[in-house]
Amino acid sequence: MQAALTSVVLVVIVLGALILAASGIWWFTPLASNWNEIDGALLLTLAVIGLAFVVLNIVLAYLVLRYRYREQSRAHFLPDNPKLEKILIGITALGIVILLAPGLLAYSRFISPPRDALTIEVLGEQWRWSYRYPGPDGKLGRANPKLISPKNPFGVDLTDPAALDDILSYTELHLPVGRPVVLHIRSKDVIHSFFIPSFRAKMDAVPGMVTHYWFIPTVMGRFQAVCAELCGIGHHRMQSPVLVERVEDFQQWLAKQPTVAATVKP
Repeated sequence: MQAALTSVVLVVIVLGALILAASGIWWFTPLASNWNEIDGALLLTLAVIGLAFVVLNIVLAYLVLRYRYREQSRAHFLPDNPKLEKILIGITALGIVILLAPGLLAYSRFISPPRDALTIEVLGEQWRWSYRYPGPDGKLGRANPKLISPKNPFGVDLTDPAALDDILSYTELHLPVGRPVVLHIRSKDVIHSFFIPSFRAKMDAVPGMVTHYWFIPTVMGRFQAVCAELCGIGHHRMQSPVLVERVEDFQQWLAKQPTVAATVKP
């Protein structure tokens, strides 16, 4: 009786998981960038893991019921089964290749931005995101953590002429639709992770390092950047609006923002 109940519970768990997946309650947010490859890799992972979950639990339910305790039954000891071991190793190896290959191909592109991408610096600190855009010269000036101060939160090197026209935003990230964007990500304190769910784009912000990735915003609208790394008591508040707009609107907004020369230089 107990074996039959266990088998029924396992089957119910499998059916419940399939119904929950089919309902789409916890599905992805609509894609708003060029990274459909990431969605493809995630869907492939879900398919492989889902198939393994269903097969293993159904087989387990059958085995629990088939080999349940009986008074007259006797167990048989099998020390090994080389044929079965080879089959299982082959299936496991094939599963690993299927799961890893698409992700590695996507990641190789993820960290290789095109040369014409707009460069934006993202600065993480407990508990907010700030941004630095290149000025009319199209270059981000040098920055050094040793130069960080209350008046110079980015640690911009004021002796670098390319830094003086850099544009600062302490509230929102504005992006032009359809243009490649590469983010250079830094942290002032602890490990953060800059994540825009609708773009499928995420990268850790590590103190002492500059990490980066790129994407192309494909849908105009308002999105949300969050921190995907537990970074302290205010982690839940580390959010920032992301606005994707027409190139003309982006340029108008950019022209209204303060520069390093106006806000940092003494």
